[in-house]
Amino acid sequence: MDEIQPRPRALCLVLHDVAPATWPAYAEFIAAVDAVGSVPLTLLVVPDFHRQGSIEDSSSFLSAMEARLARGDELVLHGYYHDDPGPIPWWPKEFFRRRLYTHEGEFYRLDAAQARHRLEQGLALFQRLGWPVRGFVAPAWLLGDGARHALADLPLRYTSDPKNLIRLPEFQRIPAPTLVWSARSAARRWLSRRWNDHLQQRHHAAPLLRLGLHPVDMQHPVVRRYWLDTLTTLLGRRTPMTKSAWLEQFR
Repeated sequence: MDEIQPRPRALCLVLHDVAPATWPAYAEFIAAVDAVGSVPLTLLVVPDFHRQGSIEDSSSFLSAMEARLARGDELVLHGYYHDDPGPIPWWPKEFFRRRLYTHEGEFYRLDAAQARHRLEQGLALFQRLGWPVRGFVAPAWLLGDGARHALADLPLRYTSDPKNLIRLPEFQRIPAPTLVWSARSAARRWLSRRWNDHLQQRHHAAPLLRLGLHPVDMQHPVVRRYWLDTLTTLLGRRTPMTKSAWLEQFR
C-alpha cells in the first residue's frame, strides 16, 4: 500500500472525556484557543460519563455542543460509560492495562455483542440529538477484539489509537502521532513534558500531529500553558483540522 503523504501538514486539537461533569474544566482553555483564531476542535463525547447521568439530561451541555458544532467542531463517540468496573484481572498483561495504565478501558474487555450494544446505544443517542458522528475512540485507546469485530459492522468511518487514525471498516492505519500528558503527579508531568518535546522533534514532518488533552490537564497551569504554547507554535507551520476533515482528503 502506498504511503499517504497529505499536504499541507495538519494538526488536530482533541479534547478527551467531554461530558457535563468535565466540560466546565475546559472552559478557560477553550476561550483562549478561540481567541487564537479559527481552530476547530475534535471533542470526544462520553454519553454517560462514569454512570453519572446521560448527557441528554443536561440542557446546558447540549447547548454548548450545538454551539461548538456551529463553529465547525467535530463530535466523536468516546465509549459509553468510560469506566471498567469488572473484577480485578490477575494476568500480568491484563492487570497492567486495566489497573495500572488505566481504570477506564471500557471497550477492552467487552465481547462483540456487548461492544455492539454499547456502540449502538451511543450512535442512537447522537442520532436523537441530530449530531453527525463519523468516529469512535475507545476510552484510553484500549480496543479489544470484541470491539474490533463490532466496529467492522457499524456505519463509522474511523477509530484511532495513540499512533494512528484507523479507517473503518478495513482498519487501515494512517500514521498520526499524538502528544499527551500524564498529569496526575509532579513526576509524571516532568516526564510528560520531556517525552512530548522528544515526540515533537521526532515527528516534526509527520503529515498529521494530534494534541490529546484530558480534563485533568486543566487542573495544572503548567500543563495548560504547555498546550496553548504548543498550539500557537504549531499553527505557524500546520493547518488545524478535525479528524474527519483530515481523513476526507483521502476518500
